[in-house]
Amino acid sequence: MIQREHYIKQVRAFYDSDLIKIITGIRRCGKSVILEQIMTEISEKTDNIIYLNFEDRRTVAKVSNGYALIDYVEANRKQGRCYLFFDEIQVLDGWSEACKTLRLCDCSVFITGSNSKLLSGEFARELSGRYVAFRVRPFVYKELMQYAKELGREVSVTDYLVWGGFPKRIEFADTESQRRYLCDLDDTIVVNDLLNRYKIRKEGLFRSLVDYVLRSNSRIFSSKSIRDYVKREYGSCSVNTVTKYLGYLEEAYIIESVKQYSTKTKALLNFYEKIYNADVALNSIRCPDNRYDLSHNMENIVYNELIYMGYNVFVYNNGGKEIDFLAQKGNKRYYVQVAYSVEEEKAYAREFGAFAGVDALSQKILITNDELDYSTSLVKHIRLKDFLGYADLDTRYSD
Repeated sequence: MIQREHYIKQVRAFYDSDLIKIITGIRRCGKSVILEQIMTEISEKTDNIIYLNFEDRRTVAKVSNGYALIDYVEANRKQGRCYLFFDEIQVLDGWSEACKTLRLCDCSVFITGSNSKLLSGEFARELSGRYVAFRVRPFVYKELMQYAKELGREVSVTDYLVWGGFPKRIEFADTESQRRYLCDLDDTIVVNDLLNRYKIRKEGLFRSLVDYVLRSNSRIFSSKSIRDYVKREYGSCSVNTVTKYLGYLEEAYIIESVKQYSTKTKALLNFYEKIYNADVALNSIRCPDNRYDLSHNMENIVYNELIYMGYNVFVYNNGGKEIDFLAQKGNKRYYVQVAYSVEEEKAYAREFGAFAGVDALSQKILITNDELDYSTSLVKHIRLKDFLGYADLDTRYSD
């Protein structure tokens, strides 16, 4: 597995901090591998390390609750600072109290979890600033290419647009095996992480909502519009139920909702949002007859890449014309429009027209899958395959 330095360097400054290091993200995005890579790095200076994987039944059998965890650490640690690595710890009753105790006993605590309940308001109040959190995502294209090279394989931009960046899927040689793996992963996330955890009784309604939402990535939505669709397909459904179910999807890092920024109010519009999937494969496995939604997947991928680059991202309402992204980092501000192609005249006029009225001094970028360069004096055109190699909107990777 490749070294995911992008994430490890963020954690490295906290190796010896008494803050609890929380590594979160959707299932199978590579959290455990990053935890192991950090552990390997720390093992170069000490062997006072304890690792427990709470997805392993043998671990849960010997460490059944928070009190047992404290006893286990005390019985197995060596003298001096001990480095504790707990994988998927959220399944353990009393884990938060145990971690708070252990951090006071000359222990540096690292934990992973697949549910943002780890960072809920209640938990944050309990810790009172005693933690630092790091969000891990599936591979971006640069990482996918690096891992494919390590495996002696090749992966195209189109392959990434369809099947996304869950790390393990690239280990399977053929498309059918990859699809089967992704479908099994999807079922694990939906059934184990959501239906069972939240004891959802209306399974049919929930599955209908999940399928609709994950097929509708990169689209403006409201809870009411989703309710109306599910109600037509399934029957009775309330806005409150939709809001609750969407919250479950966000808590499991399956989707992210992005606020719309309005030029008129100079503020966020809380009633209009866009949904982006953690990985575009969650859309593609739901597409019948291989009719993949490349256009919306492409926008979703650009969003994931911008987040990876460190931008704060909003949907931008330019006086009624939508610009896909307002991307901000420090004092840098970019308006980014995404289109699969602007070869046809109508598409060209629509996508470039979205920038009309935006301050001429602002940086405006159009990303498409076209080969030709459509840059103008006011708008920079970036080909998707080039953008995927950028470290930043201004900078390409040197290697």
